[in-house]
Amino acid sequence: MRIIVNGQQAFGKGVLEALLERGDDVVAVFCAPDKEGRPVDPIKTAALEKGVPLYQPASYKDPETLAQLRELKADLCLMAYVTIFIPEEAREIPTYGSVCFHPSLLPLHRGPSSINWPIIWGSTKTGLTIFYPNDGLDEGEILLQKEVDIGPDDTLGSIYFDKIFPLGVSAMLEAADLMKSGQAPRIVQDESKATYESWCKASDAEIDWSKSVEDVYNLIRGTNPQPGAWTTHKGATVKVFDSAKVEGVEGQPGEVTAIGDVGVTVAARGGAILVKRVRPEGAGKIAAGEYACDSGLAVGDILGAG
Repeated sequence: MRIIVNGQQAFGKGVLEALLERGDDVVAVFCAPDKEGRPVDPIKTAALEKGVPLYQPASYKDPETLAQLRELKADLCLMAYVTIFIPEEAREIPTYGSVCFHPSLLPLHRGPSSINWPIIWGSTKTGLTIFYPNDGLDEGEILLQKEVDIGPDDTLGSIYFDKIFPLGVSAMLEAADLMKSGQAPRIVQDESKATYESWCKASDAEIDWSKSVEDVYNLIRGTNPQPGAWTTHKGATVKVFDSAKVEGVEGQPGEVTAIGDVGVTVAARGGAILVKRVRPEGAGKIAAGEYACDSGLAVGDILGAG
């Protein structure tokens, strides 16, 4: 098949490289326009290195862009992490239309932060979906899905990079093969089970130390590395990254109960969090023990107070 890859960042690059490695006919790459002051998108770099025709339209409603898509005479468009809206007219130009990657088990967790929220809410599984996009948000019929377990200590980073990313790349290739064979299913999403969550923002990531240690730990895991859970110390924001749960610790919510080489122990309801790595306001990530030394953090201090 003649395939268009429309994508961005490392995932789009991963799909492009996997297709080329197995000898697929990738006739073009589409990605977002360059942004001033930002690094060149990895998929753009890969396309240029591999000699694949590259297009960076600002709009898929533009007649010139639609003409370019038609001229390619593609059989299928694989949407591998797309942030620019692609209307039906553009999606349906390839012979078999377009299929899209989404990192959740649709119809659960439609929206842009679909990996963060299941971790934050304590789910034990998530996954990915390849679906036929329509003009709604993650609402099209499902082609295939893959489940992944959320381990008790998984983070946003480990779920995406270690599990969903590699599985998603192989699922995109599987979807292309199913489309080529004419055996690709079209499963209507169950709207009664649909959920939608918006961006997981800094305002969602403030640690409430009065919550259960489980809830606090899930928040830290589900926002590591982005947007980063945070608390305050002496009025300054401190982001919390690598951490662990600690049993059998008593103290007021947010109370620093111990400081050691491994990290800083902070009490929450029913236990404590061993904070191992932080990012102070206006600085880079450092070990929590180093932060305690630099900032004067002491046992008995209350994080998040005031």
